[in-house]
Amino acid sequence: MLDHLVYAGPDLAEAVARVTALTGVTPAPGGSHLGLGTANHLADLGAGMYLEVIGPDPAQPDPGSPRPFSIDDLTEPALVAWAVRTTDLDATIARARAHGFDPGDAVEMSRETHEGDVLRWRLTPPSAPGTLRPFLIDWGITPHPTTRGLPQIPLLMVTGTHPDPESVRRATDALGLEFLVRRANEAGLSAVLKTPEGRQVALS
Repeated sequence: MLDHLVYAGPDLAEAVARVTALTGVTPAPGGSHLGLGTANHLADLGAGMYLEVIGPDPAQPDPGSPRPFSIDDLTEPALVAWAVRTTDLDATIARARAHGFDPGDAVEMSRETHEGDVLRWRLTPPSAPGTLRPFLIDWGITPHPTTRGLPQIPLLMVTGTHPDPESVRRATDALGLEFLVRRANEAGLSAVLKTPEGRQVALS
């Protein structure tokens, strides 16, 4: 199932402000990814899913390697990736490889929350920009971020566009997922959200 959407930008405060201006809901501070030079804010999308707004962490020095999600190359905030949750990451990776999609090897990750707690999880590396293929995440024994009382912006739909939709479908089929992707000149994600006033807005 969908775990979360990643909305990344070259300036974290600006990315949060854009979500707030669009939806009327301000994502809550999540925490820092120590050593990666990033921090995030989060909002609950409903049904166990959430929105991650991520950007450079002003409290950390520049990392020795590029920040995730090609943040260093972005000129404005954008919906750049999506994560699929599994409770057995190694088995899911093996199953996907057996069906023709290699999501990459699992790596350990952690984040220090705004309250000072440390959350730990495992994931596969996010795909290169423009591929639109999901990455996998396994929270293990760590409570899911949606259990932490996040502000809510219900997700109504998420779709993709890609010059070669079949390349995306091969990955989603291997993972047993249904995902609507249309042919277009550029790859991109778009999410339809519901505001507190009941309006439908698109985040892309």
